[in-house]
Amino acid sequence: MAMYQVAVIPATDGPQVIIHGGAGATLKSQQSVTPIRESLHRIARTVYDQLAQGQPALAAVVQGCQMLEDDPLFNAGTGAVLQSDGQVRLSAALMDGHTHTFSGVINAQRVRYPIQLAHFLQTQSDRVIADVGASELARELHLPPYNPVTPQRLQEWVNRTKDGALMNLVADTGTIGVVVRDGQGRLAVGTSTGGKGGERIGRVSDSAMPAGTYANDQAAVSCTGIGEDIIDECLAARIVIRVTDGLTLAEAFERSFREAAQRGRDLGAIGLDRHGNIAWGKTTEVILAAYAHAAGIQDTLG
Repeated sequence: MAMYQVAVIPATDGPQVIIHGGAGATLKSQQSVTPIRESLHRIARTVYDQLAQGQPALAAVVQGCQMLEDDPLFNAGTGAVLQSDGQVRLSAALMDGHTHTFSGVINAQRVRYPIQLAHFLQTQSDRVIADVGASELARELHLPPYNPVTPQRLQEWVNRTKDGALMNLVADTGTIGVVVRDGQGRLAVGTSTGGKGGERIGRVSDSAMPAGTYANDQAAVSCTGIGEDIIDECLAARIVIRVTDGLTLAEAFERSFREAAQRGRDLGAIGLDRHGNIAWGKTTEVILAAYAHAAGIQDTLG
């Protein structure tokens, strides 16, 4: 059985936020940890401060996701990895635990904030839009075209496609996610990704599915890691439903990650419950996460 780790941080007064920037192999060096930690802490602190001032859960998640999408350290929005044809396609999902409403976009191109499209879709009758439909929606909302490709990601793609031998790109950091509980005790979650890199055109990640992003009024979870493994486990929905059916957040994470490890899955997740308990888990070597609550800001980077 593969190794796994789960941690739970007890509830504190006031709001809570936990964010992630991916999961996978150990970071290359201590030097690479510092900028990631600084970014995660800055974003977690910003979102927490807004929550403390009364910002509702859904708006806080969107703000946090946009900040992470803007940071080229992560594989979402600006700095997302390139697919097999050298294009960037972005997917994102948003779920409001209070209204139990899921929305998302799949393989959107030339947009800066895919989570912004998912936010708009929260109030629409068609709530998950893909490919050309996502581009049409961006035009409908008068969002300017945006090129999220960075020189580093382009060079990574070039290096791995030399001589026609395409390999999956392995980013140091990956999918981003934000889970919050606001001052009213309402939960929301968002997840955004550029995919795994080098994938077949049209591949759909877990991030824009309930497998990777799920919430109700009992718990909220965002996942990261190998998308196909997360889909096979239906991990986010599984954890939330287990909490809804009576397990504690700690029990739900423990059971779900034990099962995933037994099946050799490569994944991680962050979550919150309605009481304000914070949890994270991983079968990978590292999960890049930070959380903020009344007691301060901590992270999982060691």
